Amino acid sequence: MIALVPIAAAIAAFLAYLGFRRWHDWHVHMRPFPAPWLSVLESGLPVYSSLTLEQQSRLQDMVKFFIDRKKYYGCGGLVVTDEMRVMIAAEACLLVLNQGGALYPRLRSILVYPTAFRVDREQRQADGTVAEGGHNLLGESWNDGRVILSWDDVTRGVADFSDGHNVVLHEFAHQLDAESGSTNGAPPLRRNSYRAWARIFSENYEDLELRSLRGLDTVMDEYGATNPAEFFAVATETFFEKPRQLHKKRPELYAELQQYYQLDPREWI
Repeated sequence: MIALVPIAAAIAAFLAYLGFRRWHDWHVHMRPFPAPWLSVLESGLPVYSSLTLEQQSRLQDMVKFFIDRKKYYGCGGLVVTDEMRVMIAAEACLLVLNQGGALYPRLRSILVYPTAFRVDREQRQADGTVAEGGHNLLGESWNDGRVILSWDDVTRGVADFSDGHNVVLHEFAHQLDAESGSTNGAPPLRRNSYRAWARIFSENYEDLELRSLRGLDTVMDEYGATNPAEFFAVATETFFEKPRQLHKKRPELYAELQQYYQLDPREWI
């Protein structure tokens, strides 16, 4: 009987934690969306006004939970403001607006630099070559629960939401990709969806590779030809920011992304 006491205590503590978490989540859900945060969405996120009222309400709720659960850290002397928290959260949540499920369960922290940040390591280029030495990066996504962003480039991404370049969409697409256990261009899918996904993404990846090498026009940024993981991230940027062009040039790829994200960004343009 005595040996059961620690087990019972552990179970009681776990149940108490679950009860507290449910109470806390209910409290976050019921908390009104702050007016300054709404101003950030209305003035800073170009597609916000094109969302349905139900989608706007859901996005607000997701932003509240994202900011409550994820830690933000300023780097390089940057002081993180509520505007930064809301803008990054809103774009990250836009990706999963219609997916349901957990909200980036592997992600714990977002590190924000004022501008592009320097790293010292080899980096593979889109043409297959490897560049050595230091590099300035706009963002990075890590499988250990971190996303690193340049705030200057976050603001550039929302200032022009039609150029196919958006560092938040790009890095958080990597986070979704990593939820499968590895970052390889195939996020978690329905079991019967993998075959079509693999065929369509492989064909489009190889085509982008070929067109990039030949210097031909591409609706997607050539950086997507670096590897399958970067292809998925760049395809995501293009899907959300240049949906009509992507649908016209790569309809099968667009259809796969539409099914995965459960969204059709053409409705917002």
